[in-house]
Amino acid sequence: MKRTILAILACFLFIQAFSQSAPKPYGPLPSKGQLNWQAMGMYCIIHFGPDTYTDKEWGYGDEDPQIFNPSHFDAMQIVGAAKAGGFKGIIVVAKHHDGFCLWPTKTTEHNISKSPYKNGKGDILREYREACDKLGMQMGVYCSPWDRNSALYGKPEYVTDVYRKQLEELYSNYGPLFIVWHDGANGGDGYYGGAKEVRKIDRSTYYGWDITWEIARRLQPNAVIFGDVGPDVRWVGNEEGHAGETSWATYTPHAPEPGKKPGNGFTKDSEGTEGQRDGEFWMPAECDVPFRPGWFYHKAQDGKAKSADSLLNLYYKSTGRGACLDLGLEPDQRGMLNDDDVQKLKEFGNMLKATFAVNLAKGATLKASNVRGGNLVKFGPAHLLDNDRYSYWATDDKIRTPELILDLHKPKSFNVIRLRENIKLGQRIDEVAVDAWQNGKWQQVASATSIGGNRLIRLDQSIKTSKVRLRVTKAPVCIALSDFGLFEEIKFPPPVVHSP
Repeated sequence: MKRTILAILACFLFIQAFSQSAPKPYGPLPSKGQLNWQAMGMYCIIHFGPDTYTDKEWGYGDEDPQIFNPSHFDAMQIVGAAKAGGFKGIIVVAKHHDGFCLWPTKTTEHNISKSPYKNGKGDILREYREACDKLGMQMGVYCSPWDRNSALYGKPEYVTDVYRKQLEELYSNYGPLFIVWHDGANGGDGYYGGAKEVRKIDRSTYYGWDITWEIARRLQPNAVIFGDVGPDVRWVGNEEGHAGETSWATYTPHAPEPGKKPGNGFTKDSEGTEGQRDGEFWMPAECDVPFRPGWFYHKAQDGKAKSADSLLNLYYKSTGRGACLDLGLEPDQRGMLNDDDVQKLKEFGNMLKATFAVNLAKGATLKASNVRGGNLVKFGPAHLLDNDRYSYWATDDKIRTPELILDLHKPKSFNVIRLRENIKLGQRIDEVAVDAWQNGKWQQVASATSIGGNRLIRLDQSIKTSKVRLRVTKAPVCIALSDFGLFEEIKFPPPVVHSP
């Protein structure tokens, strides 16, 4: 009888432990598309079109389609170089401000079918789509809302009969897309069908963004929508490739003029750098930056692409701050990336792969000051060292500043610390500190804010220690931390170039 009672009691306690409820979500939460975007970390936006041949950054709109005739366009080479660099996808600039469309659209004569490329039968978007499918890369598109070629630009008919129909063609025929990209280019001087004048629009209302975004929601429901005002991913507010030291995934866009609705090209850009802790929407930042000095190819910029070291610095300041890095690639007149650009991408990719190949925290013994409900199986710190981005260590509701000790068992050297939250439950941690056991005592070696989906802390120099302590120093709710990694940065010497 006694054994029966004990068995029943044990079963009751077992059931109670495993029925411990998960922490309640906190604040805005990411969508399925935003979770995919976050996990990507990096992608490339590719500018290629008439500007490649006119040596301009912004075409006027009067360019003859006959100038667009790449001799060796190679989507596989371009996408392959991005993949070798560790990037997970590409965004194709399907139409830039000059209005020339790289696909055979029905909306305008100013498109690739009027060029000599493949005798008017070319479709650059299709070639990128096929390359992405073959190489396991994701694809997105950007179609400039500003069109310096269209005679209708500035009138309502441009939005309804040209721009939105172009988006419908792109979203219908070249998916699946991981992102649809928008910027703040909003009118000015242009060809406009021969008018050659300045046209201005109301940046707050002209494109009817709420209606325009519905096209993506309907045709590409898993794609995130990027723009100054999101609504899924925000512009970081600069084209330098870095987010703020503190960068919240939550954000509320504001118009620069009181009483008006914010729009792309009509926001307080500086607010995008850090976001807001109490932001109304889950809208993390994208950090866009050109690989070369310009967004389009210019022969005078050969050899001036960012070095692998420079890209690595940007990686820590973008992806490492919970944002995504969006690097601009610039194919040349042949329709290929310059050999020097390809080599630098490969060097960068090799650095990343080597650095993050081994998590030095693996195999450590973990001791947490608190585990939610005492349930080590469901909420224990061991989840920090698995490969599941959403399994997590959680604490009781009242425990908001817990500590965790990693015993590495032997001295190990590292200079990169990686932390991630289970963002399916929101961004919950405000501040953390990291200590190393040195000379018989704990010494703080790092601190960070706004952990979110990915936080990389790069130390000024490597630390060698056998024990590491994580302290959550500020959080409005209990934690849900999913990852704790320690890494040693590995760099390779630049290749030796032999003179002929």
